[in-house]
Amino acid sequence: MIDQGTPKTSKVSSKGQVVIPVELRRKLGLQDGDQVTIDVNDNNELVLKKLPTALDWHNLITTIPNEKIDVDQSDHYNPKKAPHFHD
Repeated sequence: MIDQGTPKTSKVSSKGQVVIPVELRRKLGLQDGDQVTIDVNDNNELVLKKLPTALDWHNLITTIPNEKIDVDQSDHYNPKKAPHFHD
């Protein structure tokens, strides 16, 4: 969770655009071209969330362990050869 700190202000333009103050962009890690979702919660407050980038997904996927599983003709495998694989 981000430190609440002092609330920042911004104006809504005639096109409905709002500038996110630089301090908040830095805290959220927002960069030019990043996508965000905007929603309204039960307290009638705007909630802005950064969507994961392709690089974020890549970094997540590379942390998932993988192993080769040899399956015999009866669709069985040797648990000693694949200790991390579970049915």
